[in-house]
Amino acid sequence: MSEKQSLKRGLNLFDSTAIVVGSMVGSGIFIVSSDIARTVGSPGWLLVVWLISGLITTIAALSYGELAAMMPHAGGQYVYLRESFGKCIGFLYGWTLFTVIQTGTIAAVAVAFAKFTGVIIPFISSSNWILKIGNLGNYTIGLNTENLLAVVSIILLTFINTKGLDAGKLIQNVFTITKLIALFGVIFLGLFIGRNHGVVTSNLQNFWDASWSHVSSGSITSVEQLSGLAILGAIGASMVGSLFSSDAWNNITFTAGEVINPKKNIPLSLIIGTSVVTIVYLLVNISYLCVLPLHGNINSSEIVERGIQFANHDRVATAVLEIIFGGSGAIIMALLIMISTFGCNNGIILSGARVYYAMAEDGLFFSFAKDVNQYSVPQNALIMQCIWASLLCLSGTYSNLLDYVIFAVLIFYVLTILGLFILRKTKPDVDRPYKALGYPFIPALYVLCASLISIDLLIFKPSYTWPGLIIVILGIPIYYVWKKRKP
Repeated sequence: MSEKQSLKRGLNLFDSTAIVVGSMVGSGIFIVSSDIARTVGSPGWLLVVWLISGLITTIAALSYGELAAMMPHAGGQYVYLRESFGKCIGFLYGWTLFTVIQTGTIAAVAVAFAKFTGVIIPFISSSNWILKIGNLGNYTIGLNTENLLAVVSIILLTFINTKGLDAGKLIQNVFTITKLIALFGVIFLGLFIGRNHGVVTSNLQNFWDASWSHVSSGSITSVEQLSGLAILGAIGASMVGSLFSSDAWNNITFTAGEVINPKKNIPLSLIIGTSVVTIVYLLVNISYLCVLPLHGNINSSEIVERGIQFANHDRVATAVLEIIFGGSGAIIMALLIMISTFGCNNGIILSGARVYYAMAEDGLFFSFAKDVNQYSVPQNALIMQCIWASLLCLSGTYSNLLDYVIFAVLIFYVLTILGLFILRKTKPDVDRPYKALGYPFIPALYVLCASLISIDLLIFKPSYTWPGLIIVILGIPIYYVWKKRKP
């Protein structure tokens, strides 16, 4: 069965942009600024980290636009890597996507949804165990009310997406619009309602005074003043959170087989979506700095005194709303994050299954993953993704798995952009309705920046990088085993 007979083109430009924005915005923007603030230690460098992450993401999107217009097929990035470097590299990307990147993200976002539900319904808690199976290192394997709700949310969204593209995109559009309205609400409240003149003055006085606060077991072990190259090292190390908060923008390329006029709409949705999220993220962080001082006291119980660096459980946005609305601020923010994470997971679940569908078409995944149901969606691929993501929820290791793959994610992004140069040489006559802006300089700039960040992570955060590299390498023998079994 051909792709045209299997998949239905039903995503217009608005739908596609909603997938880009909705998949990018999860819970990260509400939380990770605390860790970034501890690592770079100044308001100016905090904003620079978010700006660099956004620019890198937008530059990558500009380059992906050419590949998407050139090869508007289901599978997206997997297809680009396969055509540029061969099936082995394509398989390694798909392998890492299924085992960790996509399913790990689904699990982590689902647990974030459940965790913030627990703020409103205390019964939902990671300490409220239903069944303990055993321990895996520092992780407890089993079922508690928190990961039970996470699994239920994954199953529900998977079920909705098996009922057709229209059902999935309706959820995506509604929740993306809602979360953007909520984010603009946070921006407005921070800039105009909760703005504290003393806090703003304090942040401006220390705007570029960089420092790295090392924290262990809830205590500050040391504060290192930074200058010169040390600042660049801290910026690179701190970008783990901001890059993950800006990730999943490429998911729209996975659904290329279902986008109307993909040669035009995918590049446009990538550019519009990543630009909108970059601007929103910067404005949200500026609003944080208008309400909370960056520097805080980890031992203080006062919200303002803890500042951005040591907001309770790193919930910066919650701290902002608590200052404005009092005790109800935590409830309001919990509702906003529930909306954000639920909509985020819908886009990731919808998109990811299309990669396994494309791999199965190439004989590089279980053959039944390429089957579609009566609603023209790859139901079996959706179910397999659902099962593995749910198991990761129960394992308790999902958050660490995400930390481990940031290096692998960057490497695959670099390889994909390098593929742009390769395909310009190997396939010069293929129709390119859209060409990468500023080629070859802007794509080369992305390759350079992402490579430098990867090297920086190898040096400053080896525990984040080597495990991810090992996960990718483990896919090599599996590829050759799979290749042999293929008829």
